[in-house]
Amino acid sequence: MAQTKTTIAGMANDNNAERRRSHRVHIAMPVLVRGKKGTQAFEEQTHTISVNAHGCMVRMTTAVTRAQEIQIVNTKTAEELPCTVTFLGQRDGGKMEVGVEFAEPSPVFWRIAFPPEDWDPSERKRAFTPRGSATPAAPDAAAVKR
Repeated sequence: MAQTKTTIAGMANDNNAERRRSHRVHIAMPVLVRGKKGTQAFEEQTHTISVNAHGCMVRMTTAVTRAQEIQIVNTKTAEELPCTVTFLGQRDGGKMEVGVEFAEPSPVFWRIAFPPEDWDPSERKRAFTPRGSATPAAPDAAAVKR
């Protein structure tokens, strides 16, 4: 019985830890990251790993630090927002995962539709292909000559 309570409490903590202010959408969108490394300005073209109304995750070759202020530019719209680096992940292949948070929430920055708050990914619709709906085969050449 004690194990069950511990497991349930642990699950509740896990759910709280995974709760987000807005839904994360895994999508690769081109962005330009601007900032300063010391006194030297930098710009890096990259792509998002995921986005939400509060920021994004990107992979960068330029080293940044937690709490560093940078700007993210949506290269499709040229819109630029101030951000703060909130997460630094593992370095892999010369690039590091970098989580950034917008100074203010901006769900329209990405120009995509986010799922509703009560969306459950396990209930998403799957592509439906009716059975027996394969495309018909081309007519037999001998049958066409008859």
